[in-house]
Amino acid sequence: MKMNLKSQLDTVNDYFSPKVIGEVNDVYVKVAKIKGDEIPWHNHKNEDELFYIIEGSLFFEVEGQEGFMMHKGDLFIVKKGINHKVSSKEECKIMLIENKTTAHTGDIQTAITRSIDEQLGQ
Repeated sequence: MKMNLKSQLDTVNDYFSPKVIGEVNDVYVKVAKIKGDEIPWHNHKNEDELFYIIEGSLFFEVEGQEGFMMHKGDLFIVKKGINHKVSSKEECKIMLIENKTTAHTGDIQTAITRSIDEQLGQ
Protein backbone atom coordinates (compact mmCIF):
# COMPACT_ATOMS: atom_id res chain seq x y z
CA MET A 1 0.00 0.00 0.00
CA LYS A 2 1.56 3.29 -1.12
CA MET A 3 1.19 6.38 1.06
CA ASN A 4 2.94 9.66 1.78
CA LEU A 5 3.98 10.23 5.41
CA LYS A 6 3.64 14.02 5.18
CA SER A 7 0.12 13.68 3.77
CA GLN A 8 -0.77 11.28 6.58
CA LEU A 9 0.56 13.79 9.11
CA ASP A 10 -1.75 16.46 7.65
CA THR A 11 -4.64 14.43 9.10
CA VAL A 12 -3.20 14.55 12.65
CA ASN A 13 -4.75 17.52 14.45
CA ASP A 14 -3.60 17.08 18.05
CA TYR A 15 -0.12 16.89 19.52
CA PHE A 16 0.85 13.67 21.34
CA SER A 17 -2.00 11.82 19.59
CA PRO A 18 -0.57 9.03 17.42
CA LYS A 19 -2.53 7.88 14.38
CA VAL A 20 -2.25 4.33 13.02
CA ILE A 21 -1.53 4.50 9.28
CA GLY A 22 -0.70 0.86 8.59
CA GLU A 23 -0.02 -2.62 9.86
CA VAL A 24 2.86 -5.01 9.27
CA ASN A 25 2.15 -8.40 10.82
CA ASP A 26 1.68 -7.74 14.58
CA VAL A 27 3.04 -4.19 14.38
CA TYR A 28 1.37 -0.80 13.87
CA VAL A 29 2.98 2.00 11.88
CA LYS A 30 1.93 5.33 13.40
CA VAL A 31 2.52 9.03 12.82
CA ALA A 32 2.33 11.77 15.43
CA LYS A 33 3.08 15.42 16.02
CA ILE A 34 4.95 16.44 19.16
CA LYS A 35 5.10 19.93 20.64
CA GLY A 36 5.61 20.61 24.34
CA ASP A 37 6.47 18.26 27.16
CA GLU A 38 3.19 16.60 28.17
CA ILE A 39 4.39 13.02 27.67
CA PRO A 40 5.01 11.50 31.12
CA TRP A 41 7.91 9.24 32.01
CA HIS A 42 6.73 5.76 31.03
CA ASN A 43 7.82 2.40 29.71
CA HIS A 44 6.41 -0.50 27.76
CA LYS A 45 7.02 -3.64 29.81
CA ASN A 46 6.92 -6.12 26.95
CA GLU A 47 7.49 -4.12 23.76
CA ASP A 48 10.28 -2.25 22.03
CA GLU A 49 9.35 1.05 20.34
CA LEU A 50 10.91 2.67 17.26
CA PHE A 51 10.96 6.46 16.76
CA TYR A 52 11.82 8.01 13.38
CA ILE A 53 12.01 11.79 12.93
CA ILE A 54 10.27 12.90 9.73
CA GLU A 55 10.56 16.64 10.34
CA GLY A 56 11.78 18.87 13.16
CA SER A 57 13.73 18.01 16.31
CA LEU A 58 12.82 15.87 19.30
CA PHE A 59 14.42 15.86 22.74
CA PHE A 60 14.65 12.27 23.95
CA GLU A 61 15.18 11.28 27.56
CA VAL A 62 16.01 7.78 28.76
CA GLU A 63 16.13 7.14 32.49
CA GLY A 64 19.68 7.02 33.81
CA GLN A 65 21.19 8.63 30.70
CA GLU A 66 21.78 12.17 29.51
CA GLY A 67 18.99 13.44 27.23
CA PHE A 68 19.77 13.90 23.53
CA MET A 69 18.36 15.65 20.48
CA MET A 70 17.06 13.78 17.47
CA HIS A 71 16.72 15.47 14.08
CA LYS A 72 15.14 14.77 10.69
CA GLY A 73 16.19 11.31 9.51
CA ASP A 74 17.25 10.08 12.97
CA LEU A 75 15.93 6.79 14.32
CA PHE A 76 15.98 5.46 17.88
CA ILE A 77 14.75 2.19 19.36
CA VAL A 78 13.66 2.11 23.00
CA LYS A 79 13.97 -1.39 24.39
CA LYS A 80 11.13 -2.86 26.45
CA GLY A 81 11.02 -1.88 30.11
CA ILE A 82 13.11 1.29 29.68
CA ASN A 83 11.60 4.48 31.14
CA HIS A 84 11.58 7.30 28.60
CA LYS A 85 9.89 10.52 27.56
CA VAL A 86 10.02 12.92 24.64
CA SER A 87 9.45 16.63 24.15
CA SER A 88 9.88 19.32 21.52
CA LYS A 89 9.94 23.11 21.69
CA GLU A 90 8.74 23.41 18.08
CA GLU A 91 6.47 21.03 16.19
CA CYS A 92 8.16 17.72 15.44
CA LYS A 93 6.66 15.08 13.14
CA ILE A 94 7.50 11.46 13.87
CA MET A 95 6.77 7.92 12.77
CA LEU A 96 6.45 5.19 15.40
CA ILE A 97 6.63 1.46 14.90
CA GLU A 98 5.11 -0.44 17.80
CA ASN A 99 3.64 -3.86 18.57
CA LYS A 100 -0.15 -3.84 18.49
CA THR A 101 -0.10 -4.49 22.24
CA THR A 102 1.87 -1.31 23.04
CA ALA A 103 -0.09 1.08 25.28
CA HIS A 104 0.42 4.75 24.35
CA THR A 105 1.91 5.86 27.66
CA GLY A 106 2.50 2.42 29.18
CA ASP A 107 0.77 1.98 32.55
CA ILE A 108 0.69 5.76 33.11
CA GLN A 109 -2.64 7.44 32.33
CA THR A 110 -2.79 11.20 31.73
CA ALA A 111 -5.01 13.61 29.77
CA ILE A 112 -2.94 12.98 26.65
CA THR A 113 -3.08 9.16 26.82
CA ARG A 114 -4.84 7.73 23.74
CA SER A 115 -6.44 4.29 23.52
CA ILE A 116 -5.71 2.11 20.53
CA ASP A 117 -9.27 2.75 19.28
CA GLU A 118 -8.54 6.48 19.31
CA GLN A 119 -5.26 5.88 17.47
CA LEU A 120 -7.14 3.81 14.88
CA GLY A 121 -9.64 6.66 14.41
CA GLN A 122 -12.57 4.70 15.84
